[in-house]
Amino acid sequence: MSRFFAKIRFILSEMWQGISRSITLTIALIATFAISLSLMGVSLLVGAQVDEMKDYWFDRVEVSVFLCTAGSDTANCEGAVTQEQKDQFQADLDELRPLVSEVFFESNQEAYERFIERFSDSPIAANVVPEQLPESFRVKLSDPEQFLVIVEKFSSRPGVEAVRDQRATLNSLFAVLNGLQILALGFAASMLIVTMLLISNTIRVTAYARRRELAIMRLVGASKASIRLPFLLETAFSAIVGSLLAGAVLAGVKGYLVDEIIATRFLFTSFFGWEAVQEAILISTAAGLALALFASWIGISRHLKA
Repeated sequence: MSRFFAKIRFILSEMWQGISRSITLTIALIATFAISLSLMGVSLLVGAQVDEMKDYWFDRVEVSVFLCTAGSDTANCEGAVTQEQKDQFQADLDELRPLVSEVFFESNQEAYERFIERFSDSPIAANVVPEQLPESFRVKLSDPEQFLVIVEKFSSRPGVEAVRDQRATLNSLFAVLNGLQILALGFAASMLIVTMLLISNTIRVTAYARRRELAIMRLVGASKASIRLPFLLETAFSAIVGSLLAGAVLAGVKGYLVDEIIATRFLFTSFFGWEAVQEAILISTAAGLALALFASWIGISRHLKA
C-alpha cells in the first residue's frame, strides 16, 4: 500500500512540475478551454431555449378558420357567410373532439376591437369598420401537429375564406433560432479544434524539452503508462479549470442575462431552467476532458515509440 501511495505522489509531483515549467502554456490552455467550452455551452443553451419555446408556444397554437365577408373575393365566397353555415362549422368542429380541445368564435365586432387595440396609432384604423373584418373560429388542438386535419376539412368549403395555422409564423422564428444555434456550435467546434491542436503541440514541446528525462525513465524500466500519465493529468487539469470557468460563464448567462434582463422584458414566452444549465455544463465538461485526454495521448505517443 505504501508503494502505491508513493507512486501516486510521484505522478502528482511530475504533473505539478510539468505545469510549473510551462505555466504560460498552461494558462493559454485554460483560457482556450474556457472560451471554447463556454461557446459550446451557450450553443446548448440556445438549443434548450428553442425547445422550451416550442413547448410553450405549440401548446398555445391556434388554427384560425376565417369566414367570408361581403367583400371577400376568394373562390369559396359568394357573399358573407350565412348563419346556417356557421352553425354547421361549429357542429363539425365539435365532432372532432378530443383533437379539438377548445373552440372560440370571434365576431366582426370582437375582431374590430382587437384590430383597433393593436393598430390604434396607425391611420389605417380610421378607415376600417367591423363589417370589413372576417368572423372566425379560433381552434386549439390537443395535438398541434395535426393541424392539417382542420385545413383539409374546412379550407375548400363554401363560406370559408381561409384557414391559417400560427405554426408557419412560429416555424420562421424557430428557423432563425436554430440557425443561431448552428452558428454557435460552429464557433465552438472551431475553438475545440484549435484547442486540440494547441494541446498536441504543447505536449510535443514539453516532451521534447524533457526528452532526456523520458529516455532515462525508459532505461530504468518505467512503463509507457507511467510516463504518459503525468502528461494526461496536466491537460486534464487545464480542461477541468477551463470547464469550471466556462460553468461560471453559463451560470452568469442564466442568472443575470436571462433571469434579470431578458425574462423581465420579454414576458411572452418562458425560458430554460437551471437544469438546462447543469446539463450544458456536464456535456461541455465531458467533451473538454475527452478532447484533452485524446489530444494529449496523441501528442505524447510519438515520444514513446521504441
